[in-house]
Amino acid sequence: MTAAVSPWRWHAHPTVWLVMALLAFGYAFVLYRVGPGRVAPGEPVVTRRQMWAFVSGLAVLWLFSDWPIHDLSERYLFSVHMVQHLGYTLIAPPLLIIGTPEWALRWLLDGRALGRLVKQVARPIPAAIIYNSVFAFTHIPAVVDRAVPSEPLHFLLHVAIFTTAVNMWFPVLNPLPEYPRLGNPGRMVYLFLQSILPTVPAAFLTLGDGVVYHFYATVPHPWISAIDDQQLAGAIMKVYGGLILWGCIIVMFFRWYGQSQAEAKRDRELLRWDDVARELERTAAPPAPETTQSG
Repeated sequence: MTAAVSPWRWHAHPTVWLVMALLAFGYAFVLYRVGPGRVAPGEPVVTRRQMWAFVSGLAVLWLFSDWPIHDLSERYLFSVHMVQHLGYTLIAPPLLIIGTPEWALRWLLDGRALGRLVKQVARPIPAAIIYNSVFAFTHIPAVVDRAVPSEPLHFLLHVAIFTTAVNMWFPVLNPLPEYPRLGNPGRMVYLFLQSILPTVPAAFLTLGDGVVYHFYATVPHPWISAIDDQQLAGAIMKVYGGLILWGCIIVMFFRWYGQSQAEAKRDRELLRWDDVARELERTAAPPAPETTQSG
């Protein structure tokens, strides 16, 4: 459809503003009302790095939920809809986890039904299966065609992919030893697999001869055709998503390498000092008394 459209017309989304305000208020409440009683005297309730990470994650959620991305994704372009979903799954969740202090995570999870659930579903294999299953389900043509025109149903699907994405990232970024978490090599392998799994649906979208989603075949496309929009969405799923995950893998690798080098250096320095200490003890020790033979 090539009818005249106004894709940049501003629309208010008060529901989005309310959700963002509640998340910001909840974070501030936990920090300033709960935090002082959960940290040792003199320790900060939250570090500057954590604060910036959480605020950035919240800003990403807002950016991908409000105008213009919200309007472009639900009224015009499936490619923008795909960008929105990747923001909900690969950008905002890790930032929000990094931005949550350890004591706050423990306060939220320990001794509660949520904590017991997380210990089961946040293990790497279940977390990967749940996340990819939900992501695949939300891209079934019948689901998309039904959900996108319905704002309440679409909101619930966004909540589902976001929460399962948080669960998928948890074993990678979780700082608490009592909950599932991977070591450095395991994290990189785990994220590598997450970059491989979307290949099938991405190929399905990119190589398809016709428009897969009936809804996006009927809405206006102000810049590109419906089939080009669909192929672009497949490329975004694979390339854009892969770049984010591989960027995380590269950062983790160099951090792991730096930590290994620092530990090896400390071990060498400790070994040299031990050698010196042993030599000092040997040279400072009094000579053994000579024994005399009688008769």
